Amino acid sequence: MSLLAAKTRRKCFVSYHHDDEDEVQDFIQKFDHEQDVLIARGIGASMAGDIINSDNDDYIKLKIREKYLRDTTVTIVLVGKKTWGRKFVDWEIAASLRNTASASASGLLAITLPSAVAYYDKQLPARVADNVDGENGYARWWRYPSSTDTLGDLIEIAYDARKSKADLRDNTRSLRSSNA
Repeated sequence: MSLLAAKTRRKCFVSYHHDDEDEVQDFIQKFDHEQDVLIARGIGASMAGDIINSDNDDYIKLKIREKYLRDTTVTIVLVGKKTWGRKFVDWEIAASLRNTASASASGLLAITLPSAVAYYDKQLPARVADNVDGENGYARWWRYPSSTDTLGDLIEIAYDARKSKADLRDNTRSLRSSNA
């Protein structure tokens, strides 16, 4: 039986590399607008420049969390061919994994986009990889979902890991300072 029937629609922050914008919009259209599996949040084109003018890692993570992630509970990293090397994706993931006075750390889920399926099992953003260990890690990495039930189940796994696997969350890596 699917977990979808027993869950609520979660607010999910969607992190991605701007080169994958068309596929990301298709994902949001399919799973948020058409099927109501999630409530998608993201930064999108507003990330064109440095959004936080600081070199202090803790301050950057705090400000991203406050401005963009405050009401989300799961971060979905949509993994394309170049996502692994993008500094803003790393900053968003770092902010997602951070507990603050106003918000708990988010669950973390990585999904490979269809255009990058040949790259599956090749390269994740390093901070995601720090948290993936099959079924034993804080985060999980999946292929693109084949159905709304599948995505709903994956979101619930990430949501539940916030508490059940909180001790496995690894956010110790320094923030990426440039794009690869």
